Amino acid sequence: MGNNNNLVPGFNDERDDSLKINLEKLEDVENGIIIYLNGYIDTYNSNFFQKRIQKVVESGFINLVFNCASLNYVSSTGIGSFTAFLKMIKPKNGDIVLLEIQPKVYEVFQLLGFSQFFNIKESMAEATLFFHQGAPSTDSVFPKVFSCPVCSKRLKATKKGRFRCSECKSILAIDDGGQVFLG
Repeated sequence: MGNNNNLVPGFNDERDDSLKINLEKLEDVENGIIIYLNGYIDTYNSNFFQKRIQKVVESGFINLVFNCASLNYVSSTGIGSFTAFLKMIKPKNGDIVLLEIQPKVYEVFQLLGFSQFFNIKESMAEATLFFHQGAPSTDSVFPKVFSCPVCSKRLKATKKGRFRCSECKSILAIDDGGQVFLG
């Protein structure tokens, strides 16, 4: 997969031995790309990871499929990177699918309460179908019932904005699409 620079000019200019990233155009999805992750994402390489994906988005790819079959570990900082990508592409009507995520990596997403924010699929066919059907309609997401990403307390939001979890006192933000974030 030596075509990274053909798809995204300058993509291979920077490298990191702990995380190898390969790109493949997702032919039947508009502005779609498959991002193969091999290695791990932690505090030390998350900046590298974010800069590479930002280059992908700046090149016009907004429907991102992260193939996580060879991703062995993700720290909370790494999950923060995925959340940053969502914030980057959602305003452009893009979306993210996490594909073939390993159980131990999925567990980190679950423990931190982020598994519900991402579209996690088992096969490329499911991922492609997701983009063709579009994300679930966000015409009326409020009132929204969700679990606090910190303490898992069931909460209800009547509108977008910032508020504090009644259980753990974490500050949460919810956007008009119903996505919940820390802070």
